[in-house]
Amino acid sequence: MALDRPDSPLKRVGFELSEDFTRERGTIWLSGTQAIVRLLLDQHRLDKSRGWNTRGFVSGYRGSPLGGVDVMLSRERAHLDDAGVVFEPGVNEDLAATAVWGTQQVNLFPGATCDGVFGMWYGKAPGLDRSGDVFRHANAAGSSPRGGVLALVGDDPGCKSSTLPSGSAGTLRDVRVPILVPGDLEDLIDLGHFGWGLSRYSGLWAGLLAVTSVMDSSGTVNIDPNRHRFIEPPNDFDPHIRLPDPPNSQEARYPLKLNLAAEFATANKVNRLIANPKQAKLTVFACGKTYTDLREALSLIGLATSDALERAGVRLIKMGMIWPLDQGFIAAHSRDSSAILVVENKSGFLERQLKTALYGSGAPPIWGKQDRAGTPLFNLVGELPTSDIIFGLAREFDDASVEIPNRAYIDYLGRRREEAEADSLPANLARQPLYCAGCPHSRSTKVPEGSRALAGIGCHYMVQWMDRNTSTFTQMGGEGVTWIGQAPFTEETNLFVNLGDGTYFHSGILAIRAAVAAKVNITFKLLFNDAVAMTGGQAVEGGLTVEDVVAQVQAEHVADVRVVSTDPGRFKRSAFKAVDRKKFDAVSRELREIEGCTVLIYDQPCANELRRRRKRKLAPPPVSRVVINEEVCEGCGDCTAVSNCVAIEPHETELGTKRKINQTSCNQDLTCVEGFCPSFVEIEGTPRQPETSMPEIGEIPDPEPAPDKANILITGVGGTGIVTASQVLSVAAHLEHKNATNLDMTGLAQKGGAVFAHIRVSDVDLNRSAIPEGMADVLLAADLVTATSSETQSFVSAERTRAGASVQMSPT
Repeated sequence: MALDRPDSPLKRVGFELSEDFTRERGTIWLSGTQAIVRLLLDQHRLDKSRGWNTRGFVSGYRGSPLGGVDVMLSRERAHLDDAGVVFEPGVNEDLAATAVWGTQQVNLFPGATCDGVFGMWYGKAPGLDRSGDVFRHANAAGSSPRGGVLALVGDDPGCKSSTLPSGSAGTLRDVRVPILVPGDLEDLIDLGHFGWGLSRYSGLWAGLLAVTSVMDSSGTVNIDPNRHRFIEPPNDFDPHIRLPDPPNSQEARYPLKLNLAAEFATANKVNRLIANPKQAKLTVFACGKTYTDLREALSLIGLATSDALERAGVRLIKMGMIWPLDQGFIAAHSRDSSAILVVENKSGFLERQLKTALYGSGAPPIWGKQDRAGTPLFNLVGELPTSDIIFGLAREFDDASVEIPNRAYIDYLGRRREEAEADSLPANLARQPLYCAGCPHSRSTKVPEGSRALAGIGCHYMVQWMDRNTSTFTQMGGEGVTWIGQAPFTEETNLFVNLGDGTYFHSGILAIRAAVAAKVNITFKLLFNDAVAMTGGQAVEGGLTVEDVVAQVQAEHVADVRVVSTDPGRFKRSAFKAVDRKKFDAVSRELREIEGCTVLIYDQPCANELRRRRKRKLAPPPVSRVVINEEVCEGCGDCTAVSNCVAIEPHETELGTKRKINQTSCNQDLTCVEGFCPSFVEIEGTPRQPETSMPEIGEIPDPEPAPDKANILITGVGGTGIVTASQVLSVAAHLEHKNATNLDMTGLAQKGGAVFAHIRVSDVDLNRSAIPEGMADVLLAADLVTATSSETQSFVSAERTRAGASVQMSPT
């Protein structure tokens, strides 16, 4: 095999996983969450090289696309400790932001053990929304000269794993935080360090928009600390945090601090002129992910390089900081242009600013969300697909007399759209994400006959597309509070609401307090599963126990609290009585008859986390397994109805469809045996591993020479190794000295739902991690349902794509 040869590229590279954090320059492989750890470590190294004795502090709250940040920070705590960086997970986003605010106050008082603390806050867009008051006050107070604050805001513009699409630029501007917009992982590193530099220089916090397509990607990143040594223009104004500091004084400093931010951007060229013809027929502005999409679009129509753009008369500007604008830079590179085109997601944040900045006699016309005729050009909602960018460019380039070298791709996209519109076939079945095998939610989200329930944030959000009389949801921590506004105006007398232990600790206890205060009849079904399953299985902060929750809600004066458990015996010494989970329905019926606010705690570990603990020998193995006797099974499906378990699968036999248990996915929850069925057989003991041997395969030939570039799309089901396969392929390309990226689009699909992995490999730099429309070279279809979905079909083409598919059936 190639690995064994002396000249193997795998041996030549000498790849070590630890180099993600230890290698100080050169090309490394990073994921989005690893890049955040890398930022913290490199900032310490940079400060140390300047002779500064600084420390770091990071706090926030998980949530896609920053769902795995705390997992990665915890995993790499040894590296952080060596760099003097403290990671303190937040109870919620606003308290985490308040803690970061405190880091800038360290040097205001005696006893400081360092020159300053560089702070980092992270949270998804709704977390920024709920933290607005903290941001407003902390940013007004300011940052320290050797500290600084970088706020990472996770935006999900396409609503891949959120309750609403998000775009947080307007929120950050409202609290007067400068806005940085990275388009890829290398940008994330560079703009992250720039943000700390800006914060230290201007006395402001710096906001960095971390979008899903960047944070869910991995790729080759070039590390060079010389890029992170910033120029600080001289000034006589002290913008930093101080004592005393009256509110009106803070307000008066804002214009000066924002001017400093713009001056810092000018001095360090955070906004870049990519192509600059002598006479611009059209000047194009873009930022962040949309900039990388724009470069991909330009490449596909034959304008891949700066030289090609300049020959065509197109000036291209990449904005790294979109607020406050660098007015001098904008004026210098816009006034002589015949027209300006702004390519951006959402509401036209940059376009409106450019119109204000360039307003006046002789200003060039500016197009973006509308063209010169006033008709829609670039969409105001969702993400902006590359194909839409291409069609928009074609219209504006034609109006500006810009020659397009490759119109064939535009025509190709047009034909695809016409064919799609003419296709009268019904939409293919889509895979909905499901609860894992043995998930406690499968039982805890059931509602007694005659009642209804409300959903909330967490895995139980998915109950809304199940037949369980559960609908509507609220923001995190508001679970059940909508009933306070409904109860006075309806004949319904009681409602159930689902609440997770993570949300309870985050802010959900306030919802219980509000329900008690309002004297409404409501039952909170609080699942205590010992993990935040939706974002990676993290432990709930604070080491909360069932006993703690019982005591807390009793102190809130709830009318009654009950506990059902998979192991009620472990509470025999507690002040309350726990009953077996089999009595869940009976207890639910009792509580709905009680006047006032009641709480039903359902105690069962997260099935996925329990499986991991068993593999790591942190939990005892199961004492028994269950199989279905095929000869007895009549295929009635009662086992599925009782358990809602995805490990129970249809099994085709000569006598019709029966049921079988997929032992690979089964987590030994054993709820299925509660069905009215004699076909279940319980087997005690530990399964023996079957004997295996390596087949005689002879000499493995060397592979055929690889092409210069390839786009590989893998489609499958969550929990079956799609992300692992994606990582293996892309890291292998990295080891071969290729430029490589991968983008794992999992959405809510921890288990059961559709998963897409984009792997791109090239000898030259890649513009972005997602495969353009119709440009997949290889489709690896691990699941036929996902492979034939409309999303997959948008990436493949009959002329270009080669496919390899698994014909094994997976239930939907």
